[in-house]
Amino acid sequence: MVIREEPDRETPGGEAPGGEAPGAPVVDKPRAAVVRDALGVGVAVGLSGFAFGVTAAGSGVSTLQACVLSLLVFTGASQFALVGALAAGGNPFTAAAGAFFLGTRNAFYGLRLSQLLALPKGVRPFAAHWVIDETTAVALAQPDRKSARLGFTVTGLSLYVLWNLTTLLGALGAEAIGDTRAWGLDAAGPAVFLALLAPMLKTGTERAVAALALVLGLGLLPVLPAGVPVLIAALAAPIVLWMKGRRS
Repeated sequence: MVIREEPDRETPGGEAPGGEAPGAPVVDKPRAAVVRDALGVGVAVGLSGFAFGVTAAGSGVSTLQACVLSLLVFTGASQFALVGALAAGGNPFTAAAGAFFLGTRNAFYGLRLSQLLALPKGVRPFAAHWVIDETTAVALAQPDRKSARLGFTVTGLSLYVLWNLTTLLGALGAEAIGDTRAWGLDAAGPAVFLALLAPMLKTGTERAVAALALVLGLGLLPVLPAGVPVLIAALAAPIVLWMKGRRS
């Protein structure tokens, strides 16, 4: 699919949203299809907030704290990393640092989306809170700026509402059933995180980074305090890129 360069009053003569050359063939996409795709992503991922609520409760995080995390942080990988490190007995500052580094990727998404969406300045601070993996993927898949804005908005709204609602339900449900580990629900968080991550590993470089991060994280887990292996695993990306650069 070719990204369409739409004449836009806010960005006259600007680059085509997907970086395609001006004048390239255009593929139109009905608005209903954009909404359908966006809702599909928003609902599917939003429901996994239940797993976060359960995991958070199982790691000793209160219902209020879990809900505040989902409201203010709103990035699943960082939230799961935080409560996972806390559940393993990690230092809160180390756990927060690991979650922070995982969340920094959203800043790079924002650089690309700010150019693609070209939202009014007054809206950007609110839209920035919805810049996550799913909204970025849906927006970048659209053929023109209007569709990208629609996809971003519908995905962000549906995902934000469902994620926070299911976080509350998961936390309350975990309190009702007692020890979540006895039900095996403590494995739900990592399982959901892997389900979100796996489809994104499309190139050999991405798979190599994931494999090395896995080796570093699991290999160092028995010998370092909880939370620290996650920080060290983040070095997988520069290591793989450095090795790739030497070979080329």
